[in-house]
Amino acid sequence: MTQTIVETAPAKINLALHVRARRADGYHELETLFAFLQDGDELRFTPGTPAFDIEGPFAAALSGEGDNLVLRAARGFAEAFGLASEGAWVLEKNLPVASGIGGGSADAAAALRLLARQHGVALDDPRLFAVADSLGSDVPACLLGRAALGTGRGEKLDPLGDLGEIPVLLVNPGIAVSTGPVFKAWDGVDRGPIPAGTTINRARAGRNDLEAPARMIAPGIGAVIDRLAATAPILARMSGSGATCFALYETEAQRSAAAETLRAAQPGWWCLESRLA
Repeated sequence: MTQTIVETAPAKINLALHVRARRADGYHELETLFAFLQDGDELRFTPGTPAFDIEGPFAAALSGEGDNLVLRAARGFAEAFGLASEGAWVLEKNLPVASGIGGGSADAAAALRLLARQHGVALDDPRLFAVADSLGSDVPACLLGRAALGTGRGEKLDPLGDLGEIPVLLVNPGIAVSTGPVFKAWDGVDRGPIPAGTTINRARAGRNDLEAPARMIAPGIGAVIDRLAATAPILARMSGSGATCFALYETEAQRSAAAETLRAAQPGWWCLESRLA
């Protein structure tokens, strides 16, 4: 009997995201503090007859999508390693789409980890990271799957190890925000690097330079951040290019109380209670 392999695609958050410059190649020079949650999408793979299905609460948002990043990751793996990657994929889409928390990048990275595990390929194999980099700027970080300082486009990674399992609350107001227009609306001002220190202190002293342009495109983001800031978190900020925002808390009880308050006030908002990985 063929065994089904399961891999989690954890949600990604940017504790800080500094945009330093526009590059001639169309990308931006970044400094960002990546962190990952213990929860996210789930990917299941059964070797054999090719198939691809999407299920879960946000499956409909990907219906009709042509070439999913999971399938592109599988093809890239097969080409890089000369190994078979055919089979039936099932993506359980638990995270909102186009929301600044990894999404397709996390799913692609999960596919690469899953195939690497199946074929005995080391997760730190440079060829695996090369495939990840070819799929998108966030995919290498999602492949690493743990806290890191990202520079360049975000693909140059320096792992960080001092965060711990901090309680976190994700909130999305039901808005999908495309990354391209947000970066295009950035004002081009370099406001300086992420400072030195512990990761949490660097995050608190940092900022998200995409928040202002994202708020212009989706004003509802401001309401989410204001609501989170009122719950006395360690840190509340927008992740990535939005529209999902996050708050970090000292205790699970504080996080759960904040989630209960937000769900009561805004029942249409999506909330996820988790911890940092």
